[in-house]
Amino acid sequence: MGFAKPDQIALHTVQAGCRKAWLPLRTQLLLGFAAGVYISLGFLLAIRVSAGMPPSWEGFRFFIGAAVFPIGLILCLVAGGELLTGNMMAVPFAGFAGQVSGRQWAANWTAITLSNFAGAILVAYVFGHLGGMTEHGPYLAQTLALTHAKLEEPFLQAFISGIGCNLLVSLAVWMSYGAKDGAGQLLAIWFPTMAFVALGFQHIVANMFLIPAAIFAGHATWGQYAANFVPVFLGNGAGGVLFVAGLYHLAYMRPKPGAAGTEAEAGAADVVDRPPSCSETPRAGRCARCGKAVTPVYPVRSREAVLPPDSYIN
Repeated sequence: MGFAKPDQIALHTVQAGCRKAWLPLRTQLLLGFAAGVYISLGFLLAIRVSAGMPPSWEGFRFFIGAAVFPIGLILCLVAGGELLTGNMMAVPFAGFAGQVSGRQWAANWTAITLSNFAGAILVAYVFGHLGGMTEHGPYLAQTLALTHAKLEEPFLQAFISGIGCNLLVSLAVWMSYGAKDGAGQLLAIWFPTMAFVALGFQHIVANMFLIPAAIFAGHATWGQYAANFVPVFLGNGAGGVLFVAGLYHLAYMRPKPGAAGTEAEAGAADVVDRPPSCSETPRAGRCARCGKAVTPVYPVRSREAVLPPDSYIN
């Protein structure tokens, strides 16, 4: 089991951000829908596992729920899915490196937000409401307790909670890009994800399942959900963009004073193979300005193809 060094993870993250931004819209929507389903199933599992435990085990109940929730993010990163909170870090990181335009950044966030919401709503309605998995006995009580705790937070508190959530989720995604094998990837994802759930931080996509499940049960309103959505979205965005993408860009992608540039920055410049005269953002395989072929380099088939063996910490 090994992990890439942080400056090499930065290169992988630029590549991942480019891949996400350049995916065709249809693929973004399909994978975004899948991610919404996966995160919702993880939350549903956490509710079902923890709700039946004795009330006297309150602390242990929360830990058990937090321990099983990461299956959602594991499915997104291993099976394949486009999750908004992860994209709130990876796409801006590629943007800071000059590889993704602001327009692509905004378009990706919009497509993934809508498709994540569609997947989460499906699980809340079909499994939670029609299947009754969140509307009876202790499962309804647990769903409502979690929902009301989130809805009752004032704007600033929900915003700060959103920052804490995506600081941890983005670090899970960041570390997963540096894992050399599957076991390392699972460990990199599990610990930070478990931590944000145990701490009670607010995750925008998890809330897309939880709060509508309470709405379908008749115990919350869409107006309350909208009031919660805004600060949590902004907080998750700040956590991913500023506290992970921004921090690591300054640490690993900025040249030192008087130097030509860092090794990571030089590597990021080669993520896109553009013709010498081309400086435009690639669209549909060709430069939008000069029409010449532009070949995006997607994440490598093997990490060893890009990183020498001593780039990993064993």
